[in-house]
Amino acid sequence: MTHAAQPHPIKDHLHIFGPALVIILAGFILAYQFVKPAPPTHIRIATGDPAGAYYLFGQKLAEYVAREDILLEVVTTQGSVDNIALLESGGADIAFVQSGTSAASRSGELQALGSLYFEPIWVFYRKPLEIGQLTDLTGKRIAIGTQGSGTRPVALQLLDDNAINDTNSTLILEGGEASAEALLSGAIDAAFFIASPKSPVVTRLLQSGQVQPLNFERADAYTRLHRHLSAVVLPQGVIDMQHNIPPQSTTLLAASASLVTTPALHPALIDLFLQAAESIHGQGGWFEQAGQFPSAEFLDYPLLKEAKRFYDYGPPFLQRYLPFWAATLVDRLKVMILPLLALLLPLIKIMPPIYRWRMRSRIYRWYRDILNVDRKLRENSISHADAMAELNLVEEDVSKLSVPLSFADELYDLRLHIGLVRERLDTEEK
Repeated sequence: MTHAAQPHPIKDHLHIFGPALVIILAGFILAYQFVKPAPPTHIRIATGDPAGAYYLFGQKLAEYVAREDILLEVVTTQGSVDNIALLESGGADIAFVQSGTSAASRSGELQALGSLYFEPIWVFYRKPLEIGQLTDLTGKRIAIGTQGSGTRPVALQLLDDNAINDTNSTLILEGGEASAEALLSGAIDAAFFIASPKSPVVTRLLQSGQVQPLNFERADAYTRLHRHLSAVVLPQGVIDMQHNIPPQSTTLLAASASLVTTPALHPALIDLFLQAAESIHGQGGWFEQAGQFPSAEFLDYPLLKEAKRFYDYGPPFLQRYLPFWAATLVDRLKVMILPLLALLLPLIKIMPPIYRWRMRSRIYRWYRDILNVDRKLRENSISHADAMAELNLVEEDVSKLSVPLSFADELYDLRLHIGLVRERLDTEEK
């Protein structure tokens, strides 16, 4: 009589659980085909002139996302119009865009993450000119910003409201430091700037004593005509209390700076950039209340649905408690949960019976040998000595059998039955 060797525990477990693991693995591979790609680790943001606020805030955004191992390449441009062109050509993934410049967009696919802060519109004019309203600039030499900047379209819009154009005035395509130099030297009479009051150019002009900013007395009218504009007040003395600059409170018009992108931007990055914007701009400023920005208001472009969710409910649940990479990974893999459950539920029902059958088969297999010895004894086809030898072999193999404790009772039942056959052999031999 031959007896099979005891199966190796690892091999035995593979026989039991191997098919289930193969099924689950196949399900994962199939479901993975529908998993969204991971967010890119290198993206480009279009900003503006290196001396401007857009470039400064682009650097701050780059520092913030660098904590999550994302390289944000800061691209310098002439301004908002250039930024829009870069977005639409694929030269940038995200950009700072000033409100009032959406006419430069040709694709109609750009969408906004939100507005970030107010950008005051400054109209500086030389003293001793008496300029009470924009209409008083008729016939003057006016710098309206460079081609590609956000200042130029806004300046043209405001001048057009007052019937000022290149037929009755001299409109000069200059901006920034060049405009300031021309204004202070007397080469021009007035200049448009869209910049922070902390901008070096604005600070220099306010402190020069040679020019002064236009007080927009009709600010409310402009904001009714152009919904992307707001009215803000620059308080007396806020620039320099010691020298009382400005010498009186001044009403200014303000555009808003927004983050704009294309539908191709990865959704996880939208939430990350909005968290960065909240960290950088959430404290407010001279014209903004704390918590006012980033905002879903003051936009020229449709708001991304992911951004709307952020403003309604805050950062995604996973990004509140997990590192960005981990939250993104879990969010991407959640599509695999449903097929996993679809596979696990039936397997959970099937595997316990298979496991019980497998464990009992280790025990029940020896009953064939015991019954065979017992049958031969009844038929007198085997001697008592041979029957005892076969029974000893069975008992030796059973003594090496290993089963979980939950099946120990059945193992001892087997040993008991071996003992019963042995007692019969002993009785008949006597």
